[in-house]
Amino acid sequence: MKIAVLCPSEIALRRFMPALQANGAFEFGGIGAASPAEWFGEKLKDISSSVVDELIWKEKQKAKVFIDQFGGKQYKSYEDLIHASELDAVYIPLPPGLHYHWAAAALDAGKHVFVEKPATTTHCNSSDLVEKAAGKLALHENYMFVFHRQLDAIESILASGEIGEIRLIRISFGFPRRATNDFRYNKSLGGGALLDCGGYTIRYATRLLGDSARLVAAQANAVSGFDVDVFGSATMVNDQGVTAQMAFGMDNNYKCDLEVWGSQGTLFTGRVLTAPAGFIPKAEIRKGNETESRDLPADDAFSKSIEHFKACICDPDIRKKQYTAILKQAEYIDQFKQMAGIQ
Repeated sequence: MKIAVLCPSEIALRRFMPALQANGAFEFGGIGAASPAEWFGEKLKDISSSVVDELIWKEKQKAKVFIDQFGGKQYKSYEDLIHASELDAVYIPLPPGLHYHWAAAALDAGKHVFVEKPATTTHCNSSDLVEKAAGKLALHENYMFVFHRQLDAIESILASGEIGEIRLIRISFGFPRRATNDFRYNKSLGGGALLDCGGYTIRYATRLLGDSARLVAAQANAVSGFDVDVFGSATMVNDQGVTAQMAFGMDNNYKCDLEVWGSQGTLFTGRVLTAPAGFIPKAEIRKGNETESRDLPADDAFSKSIEHFKACICDPDIRKKQYTAILKQAEYIDQFKQMAGIQ
């Protein structure tokens, strides 16, 4: 099967392409570069031709880097790519606010869709994509951390009773402020801490709490000069009374931590959501005044996410489970927005 990348984004070059090349699940079919109309939309008529030409030239040069390194074809527009008969699937690494439009177009064109998280910015739009997929096309949301073997190892420790009964779960994910023009700080492009780093914490909390997880508190915070939420927090509980506290932000000191406080000990680990390929995570088991450091398994979560996408294409049961996961995550995000007053 052939897969193409819709746009020459940084994550596509740095993470997706090496993983794709390593696992061999798909043949790389090519890369798309936006046409002027696709890039500027209705604003095109108000922008000088020199500005348009310069930006589109830069985008094509970025696309050329993919072709030079990995082969494939350079498509002259997104539309040309998604309608190319030789392609079976499309990877969409655009900003979240653009996911729905292009994922819908790709599904309408009969392509399987591998889209960066979040699949869309609303439950309504995610539901529409699932309807378009209609059980026949794969739709995979790339929360790749869920495929990392360290999560299974952590859950095995918790299930063993080594730290006793779970009293509290804390998940924290945040990073320092990025460039002002980063899409994460642009509301029209689907920016905001909730949709970016917050989604990770919610996805992991629901995995740890199980099917009865429910959101009971949500807080979103703004920072002067930005029209999106920049940091926030939330609380979830399950029917067993276990509580998960989540904190996230994109103007924060870096954290990517899990802490599970038990009746007999505490488990702590960092890089739980972002471990790169080959990295060996470590867990600390703290009991009283003693701390044991323990290696967790290394893995390549991006490669395994791509493999799962192929499994979605080949197996209708896996495909439908992925639909359910996408809709469940979107429902939690919508609930958070309502509780926190995010418009």
